[in-house]
Formats: sequence, C-alpha cells, structure tokens
Amino acid sequence: MGRPPRWLLLLAGVVTVAVTVDLLSRGVLERMDLRVSEVVSAWELDGSGAYWPVWAVTQLGGRGFILVVLAGLVGYLGWRFRTVVPLLRVLLALVLLTVVVYSFKYGTGRTAPAYPGSFFHRDGASYPSGHVANAVLMWGVARWQVVQYRLASWLQRTTWVLSVTGPVATGIAMVSLDFHWVTDAVVGAAVGILLLGVVHVLDDVVVSRWLGARAGRSSA
Repeated sequence: MGRPPRWLLLLAGVVTVAVTVDLLSRGVLERMDLRVSEVVSAWELDGSGAYWPVWAVTQLGGRGFILVVLAGLVGYLGWRFRTVVPLLRVLLALVLLTVVVYSFKYGTGRTAPAYPGSFFHRDGASYPSGHVANAVLMWGVARWQVVQYRLASWLQRTTWVLSVTGPVATGIAMVSLDFHWVTDAVVGAAVGILLLGVVHVLDDVVVSRWLGARAGRSSA
C-alpha cells in the first residue's frame, strides 16, 4: 500500500546525508549543479511560451493542488467509511513535511539558482526542494488510502502513476526553469521517501493504537 521498503529508506538516508555533506564542503556535486544551471539558464524558458506549460508541471508537487485532491479523497473516505484515519494521516504528513523540510532549508541556508552562484547563508531556502518532497510524500499517502480502502482500480492505477511520475516530473520542471538545483530535487525526493516511511510507522504506533483504544472505550 505504498510503504517504502527498507532498502529504499536506507538508500534515501544515505543519499540525504552524502549529498548534504558534499554540498556543505563545497564538493563535486555543487560544481555539477552550477554547470547544469548554466545550461538551463541558456534555454531562457522564463521568457518563452514554454514557461507556463512547464510551470504547470511543477504544480504536481504544489501543496495547494495536492491538498485540493486530498481534501476530496479524505472527505469521500470519511463519509463513505465513517473514519477519520485518512484525515489524520494527511495531517500527520503535512506537519512532518513542514517541520523537516523547512528545518533543512533554514538550517543549510542554500541560495536558489536565481541567486548569482550557490551560497549558504541565512537568506537561502532552496535546499531541498519542498515541491519534490511534497510530491513524493503526499501522492504516496494518496495512493496508500486508495489501495487500502479498495477504491476503483482506475483510481488505484492513477495514484500509482502520480506517486511515481509526479515527483520526477516536478523535479525536472523545477530544474528546467532554474528554480532549483539538481541536488535540491534529488534530496527532496529522498526526504519525501523517508517521511513517507515515518508516517507509516507513526500510523502503526500512534494512530492505530489511539483509534483502537477509543473503540475499546466506546464498546465498554
């Protein structure tokens, strides 16, 4: 139902730590980011007719768009199955996403490609990409709900596709518009995977136990 396997969580953790250490030490990945940014800057998509179509793709990881979809899904599941579990999972994911991603952003203070060069200071908030992390986590949560509650097969296929292609398309679009560095997108995906794993664990340990205890009190 979308729970990341242990090997993927381990890989995501290794990528997050390794890339962060390399960037903070001004290593080879930062030089790669600068070279890619020079190439995409030369495309000048921001002044072309391709800007808005590419920008629309970035919204596959936009919090507003995903929350609209999740609000409809959570509302339907709550009404159909008389449960608050889907809502609690979404709220838990949102809190974790906000706390962890913005801690990274303001902790590292990395500037965006629009800034002349890659620097680390208090005004930077580029690393990692919140859009990509959001796409991984929230589409993953959406797929989880759809599969668990056995909604229509076409909807299960759709959320599976979004959980895979959404983060990839978002990352490519953000880099193409020079909104983010490549490593921002990569670590955004890794952080999203880790957070999805954490949400699954907390759901098992906290949400399920709380609802079980509540159900037991009601029965008594």
